[in-house]
Amino acid sequence: MKRIKIQYLNDRIERLRYIDGKSDWVDLRSAEDIEMKAGEFRLIPLGIAMQLPEGYEAHVVPRSSTFKNFGIIQTNHCGIIDESYCGPDDWWFMPVYAMRDTAIHFNDRVCQFRIFEHQPKVVFEEGPLMGKNRGGLGSTGIQ
Repeated sequence: MKRIKIQYLNDRIERLRYIDGKSDWVDLRSAEDIEMKAGEFRLIPLGIAMQLPEGYEAHVVPRSSTFKNFGIIQTNHCGIIDESYCGPDDWWFMPVYAMRDTAIHFNDRVCQFRIFEHQPKVVFEEGPLMGKNRGGLGSTGIQ
């Protein structure tokens, strides 16, 4: 089991927990009360900083209910945080765009993350492809 050092912004932020058997994604919460107007961009502070293990990265994405509950979309759609972002001031944020006026409260669950190993090194070799032709973009399921 990997151990990850984590620093919390303060004692009021709900501590991270892994809910075994339910999901292998871990919820992240807003570290402050935020009000946004439609069309506004903000970095939502998540109140944590981590030292990920060497060779790993975190993928940060919205929860399935984030847009329904708050009317926000994550502007980079998937945030990637690698192990080099690990200093005491390297706090995690979620960049969002408000599609409607909204309020996000302290400790509201707004996004989630999962840790992945870095992609292995690959070499690209140019040449004709020999796999079965599926018919191009958008062809899955067409008879």
